[in-house]
Amino acid sequence: MILYGLKTCDTCRKARKELDAAGVAYQYKDVRADGISAADVKRWAGASDGGWEKLLNKSSTTWRSLDDADKDGLDEAKAIKLLVDNPTLIKRPIIENDTQVFVGWKADVKDALLG
Repeated sequence: MILYGLKTCDTCRKARKELDAAGVAYQYKDVRADGISAADVKRWAGASDGGWEKLLNKSSTTWRSLDDADKDGLDEAKAIKLLVDNPTLIKRPIIENDTQVFVGWKADVKDALLG
């Protein structure tokens, strides 16, 4: 299992704490420090329920600070480029577990991963 997040993200810290407490083994990757690739984002979009739209955090400070030109005419290719160039736009955490991809840390994700 790989958990992608940010060290400064409260939700990511909570997820890590709960996974640790449950004894779940995972690898942690910081999307800002370690970076992500277009292939990563495409893989997550293809495997997650909701595609690339679910990955994009439109309530983030980063989204609000983008130029309107970046936001207008948003399609998958443009969104993937934005997410790779601005990893803080990604809803967090992203958790890859075999072929499954989970976005966020809500009750349904906890149930699926912690039982």
